[in-house]
Amino acid sequence: MNEDIQVPIYLITGFLDSGKTTFTDFTLNQSYFAIDGKTLLILCEEGEVEYDRKTLLRGRAVIEVIHSEEEFTKEKLETLDLIHRPERVVIEYNGMWLVSRFNELELPDGWGVEQQITCVDASTYQIYTGNMKSQFVDMIRDTDMVIFNRCKDSDPLPSYRRAIKVVNQAAEVVFEDESGEIQDIFQESLPYDMDAPVVEILPEDYGIWFVDTHDNPKDYKGKTIHFKAKVMRSPGMRKDFFVAGRQGMVCCANDIQFLGVPCRFDKADELKNDSWVEVTGKAETAGNGEGIYLNIQEVAPCAPLAQEMVTFN
Repeated sequence: MNEDIQVPIYLITGFLDSGKTTFTDFTLNQSYFAIDGKTLLILCEEGEVEYDRKTLLRGRAVIEVIHSEEEFTKEKLETLDLIHRPERVVIEYNGMWLVSRFNELELPDGWGVEQQITCVDASTYQIYTGNMKSQFVDMIRDTDMVIFNRCKDSDPLPSYRRAIKVVNQAAEVVFEDESGEIQDIFQESLPYDMDAPVVEILPEDYGIWFVDTHDNPKDYKGKTIHFKAKVMRSPGMRKDFFVAGRQGMVCCANDIQFLGVPCRFDKADELKNDSWVEVTGKAETAGNGEGIYLNIQEVAPCAPLAQEMVTFN
């Protein structure tokens, strides 16, 4: 736990009926919550599942309800802190309230977010992301863990995971069916040949490749990679470096990011910004171990891709 936090907050986010109450109830049942001190459980919406009284007693939990976003203020939380003097706080956040607003809220002295967990109902995931994508992205941008529950064998779970990772690379993504956590779902073959002398990344596979290089950078160490991309050079960048990448729409037209890989190339400063090139280079793991960079063997101009925007399916 962060030593500066005296009262840790466990923030549970997700849309209505995404499994927040079930997850929180399960958490309160764990032995590590049955410790000295009171747990303050703040509910910001009413779902179909109710809390078990025995669970609340076991976790020494008391419930307070905040009905509106306007009521969710520092002053309100300070009042609850004064009344209950909690050892820890669990907040079941309203799925229609922006998490970014909560993150900007000044908290009572000693309070701090220890962990944010986002619950997702896999059966409604595509509906929500199709109609409320900006709200969902706001929810997962800083979360520590995303739990997909009610998963089925037919669900495209690797695609769901990539969609999370492109927004928040650090988030742990867990999938559960009715029986519990699903293991080894990502052993599917990649759409390119990792054993080929040159690993050819087709334009439609760039998003899958980009996410996988961050998930499994060691798998690419020493591999020769070839793909088409745009050149990006920013002021102050070393003369022998450029970034090769493409645009990706994370949320909406106002939330487009450049998804690229650093490239070391002796003549990098001669490349024109925003020009399209074919790059071939040998991958090395970056110093922080969270991605790769390429030692470029060849750069050649190419025509722009008909579809520049990256997909992650």
